[in-house]
Amino acid sequence: MNPESIPPHPATEALSATEALSAAAATPTGPPRPSGQSPTLAASGLGKRYGKNWVLRDAAITLQPGQVLALLGENGAGKSTLVKILSGAVSPDTGSVQIAGNSIPAGRPDVARQAGLAIVYQELSVCLELSIEDNIMLGRERSWLGKLDRRTQSAAVADVLTRLGHQDLDPKTPLESLSIGQRQVVEIARALVDDARVLILDEPTSSLAAADVTRLFKTIRRLSDLGISVIYISHFLEEVKEICDSYLVLRDGRVAGQGDLAEATQRQIVELMVGRGIDELFPKITHQPGEPWLELDQVVGDPVPSGVSLTVRRGEIMGIAGLVGAGRTETLRLIAGLAPCLSGRIHAGGKPLVGNPGQRIRRGIAMVSEDRKHEGLAQTMAIADNAVLSRLTPYSRGGWLRRGRRDAAAKDLICRLQIKSQGVDQVVANLSGGNQQKVAIARVLHQDATCLLFDEPTRGVDVGTKAEIYRLMGQAAADHRAVVFVSSYFRELLELCDTIAVMARGKIVAVRPVAEWTEHDLLLAAMGTGGDDSTWAQ
Repeated sequence: MNPESIPPHPATEALSATEALSAAAATPTGPPRPSGQSPTLAASGLGKRYGKNWVLRDAAITLQPGQVLALLGENGAGKSTLVKILSGAVSPDTGSVQIAGNSIPAGRPDVARQAGLAIVYQELSVCLELSIEDNIMLGRERSWLGKLDRRTQSAAVADVLTRLGHQDLDPKTPLESLSIGQRQVVEIARALVDDARVLILDEPTSSLAAADVTRLFKTIRRLSDLGISVIYISHFLEEVKEICDSYLVLRDGRVAGQGDLAEATQRQIVELMVGRGIDELFPKITHQPGEPWLELDQVVGDPVPSGVSLTVRRGEIMGIAGLVGAGRTETLRLIAGLAPCLSGRIHAGGKPLVGNPGQRIRRGIAMVSEDRKHEGLAQTMAIADNAVLSRLTPYSRGGWLRRGRRDAAAKDLICRLQIKSQGVDQVVANLSGGNQQKVAIARVLHQDATCLLFDEPTRGVDVGTKAEIYRLMGQAAADHRAVVFVSSYFRELLELCDTIAVMARGKIVAVRPVAEWTEHDLLLAAMGTGGDDSTWAQ
């Protein structure tokens, strides 16, 4: 598959059909703006190293009022470090940052925020025990005569949720009861509640449903029209083309290229990011579905799924599509033993699948969680520990861990998945988000399971790594394993899967061979129309 031929993401496709993005000429430092305007952000000579390792070298970025800049690069290219320096969260070893003409002292995120910079990181930083309102206003509390001004805060929260198109969210709702997609909406609302001059969005759509992406893009356009500059980080190049007017690519900590997006092809962008061409984004590995291995019969969870029946065969890649909240993640968690099965039956290899997660691992079940930060990885442990955590038997003798053998296996996985790290002893929390995802996948590959459950495995992952994950999934099917693949990106389901099941409101509404699906049909089924769009003509 040629990267230039990748069709739009379903969400962006829906948006472009209703609201076309106005064309804007651009230069390497941004599109032309009215004369006399000063840059909202100017940074030059930025460099950062950890020990002897430079993670960013001589980086420069200039944003004009209203510019929407795509910041691109593979995982570990230096994007997160650059963003943290701009926000004042990390002190650079070289270089300087100015926001609206104000110099930002190193390590002073409070000054950066007061100057007008707001940021939404890829990994959510929310307090699950607090309400939506308290999360949005955290660190931005309004007071009157020494007391918290709840009335003013409530008005500000209602206003920002309305701007984001989420009036349906009750500000008093605890965050722990929301889906990951809804939590990300709250994080974006927190960034917008103050009068920002520069908004940085790090993979903002990675957990959002199509309708939420549409609302976000409309908000970004409104902010741009008001003169607010936006730095948009995403691995969905079709999203970047849809919403951004210019781009800057980092590779190995240096600026590899920048310019006007209207004059660049996806192939050119990809080659700048990876330093080479990618001939096949969706590698095809021959595999042949065989006998049934995983069988769900009227399975019910709390509160979803609601009576799900599904059969997955050895050597098959079964895709599960649906909108956020449809019950896809909950179904996988139930199979893995991470959530209770209230009724119904699950069989694996012809025998009932019961017990805790550890017992199901021993039965051949392995899962990559969509929430790698809180559930998929032990953040404070090393890469080597995480990689072999679910199968220690090959490295133990008499109750003692044979570190040499374990480290050798971990090094092999690091090489195989091209994990950018300082070695097997590096703590996972210090890796980029994409490299953390690679470690999570390394763990399930090392587990040597019969059934692999992938929940949004390409979330926040660069295009080169996506191609490698796709190849690994295809190889697992070729090795006669059963693969279940949950994704919100319909295109990758259509390219990789043998069969696709669609979930809506906790139920499976359709299961068909991949050849019988289109993106249009998947979206209609996920919206609960059953693939019949006749009602939309009314």
